[in-house]
Amino acid sequence: MNKNKNNQTIWNVRIKKNTSTAFQKVGSSIEIDKKLYKEDIAGSIAHVEMLFRQKIISFKIKNKIIYGLNKIEKEIIKKKFEYNKKYEDIHINIENRLFQLIGEEAGYIHTARSRNDQVITDFKMWLRSATIKINKNLDNTIKIILKIAEKNVRTIMPGFTHLKNAQAVSFAHYLLAYVEMFKRDKQRFINNLESLSENPLGVAALTGTSFNIDRNFTTKKLGFKKPTNNSIDTVADRDFVLDFLYSVSVCSLHISRIAEEFIIWNSDAFNLINLSDGVVTGSSIMPQKKNPDLLEYLRGKSGTSFGNLFSMLTILKGLPLSYFKDLQDDKEIVFKSNETLMNCIQILNEILKNFSPNKKKMLELANIGYITATDLADYLVKNHAMSFRKAYQVTASVVNYAEKKKKKLDELNINELNKIEPKLTKDVLKIFDLEYSVRSKKSYGGTSFDNIKKMITKHKKN
Repeated sequence: MNKNKNNQTIWNVRIKKNTSTAFQKVGSSIEIDKKLYKEDIAGSIAHVEMLFRQKIISFKIKNKIIYGLNKIEKEIIKKKFEYNKKYEDIHINIENRLFQLIGEEAGYIHTARSRNDQVITDFKMWLRSATIKINKNLDNTIKIILKIAEKNVRTIMPGFTHLKNAQAVSFAHYLLAYVEMFKRDKQRFINNLESLSENPLGVAALTGTSFNIDRNFTTKKLGFKKPTNNSIDTVADRDFVLDFLYSVSVCSLHISRIAEEFIIWNSDAFNLINLSDGVVTGSSIMPQKKNPDLLEYLRGKSGTSFGNLFSMLTILKGLPLSYFKDLQDDKEIVFKSNETLMNCIQILNEILKNFSPNKKKMLELANIGYITATDLADYLVKNHAMSFRKAYQVTASVVNYAEKKKKKLDELNINELNKIEPKLTKDVLKIFDLEYSVRSKKSYGGTSFDNIKKMITKHKKN
């Protein structure tokens, strides 16, 4: 057992000299992984309870260790705990303090356990909590968007392809596209919880242990579903980290897309939305400016998330089995990605609460670009037995004529239309109405007002 006298490192008997100062600076992870203190203490308590149940340690030792760990947790919460870089990480810092509190019996805490399985257990538990928090915040995002959509079912705007006016849509329909994205993000994080449900504790350094441990006990105690199957894979595996970072990246991508959309729509050229003063900044030289800096922040931070994912992929790509110091960087990468995403979601939620659509401008823009042309082509197919390609050609001729005459499609009279297609009757004029166009898109998933109302109700139930 380790007495840890004079604040020596746990391996001082084997390694006589202190680690180089230069390595201590880069090798110590305590400033990063101290976030894991709750998980580390919970894992250690579950471990010693299991050791006692299996008659590996005595009742007295178990109680002393648990007493010491609970005291340490209180010290950390009250910010009375002293972290020491000499002890590298949160695990050894806690163990060292345990020696100070209860003496020699602290040495039993590491029986049938390695830092290799200890750190992964802590990390998975932390990621599990972080994932649940992210999804709660995404729930708020979805609720906010649905509230805005409810108020804008009949708000008509142009839908874009290639940033060119394409077809008329409801603004609510546009917003619901992002609801779909964020719901998929939520599902990705939920799926990740499955890989986080396997308990690493008990595989030790890489081979398992000769002690008669009960991994099912610690699995249940720590909220996992089952123990991991292979000890080597367990200590080498960081797939769960990649899954999390990928999910963060995709969610960041979606946030970046709506940020970019709002930046464009807020521009003087489009002027489709207005941002309140609480989510804009000013210029150092131009007094009139109100800049969408927060949206630009959201757009830029997606690059940070992508970079973190690629950093982890690069670290893992050349590692043989099983554990290497390279893997120490996983926590810093994950913590940064998690913090960045949480900040971005909260900022996005603030922006969503502090913008308003310029309904008049949306309708004006929707009247530019002949966006009911497809409605005319569809009308010809349904009412005059034309193939769609023939109808397309006729409609293109109508658009060419309107463009030449500098008229909108709804400004053409039946006589003008008959010059191009004699079969047309006055009934065709209704299809150039924007509201009629939107209402007509009744296919499932389409932009009709009735569809949107049903979809909002469906999302609110789910």
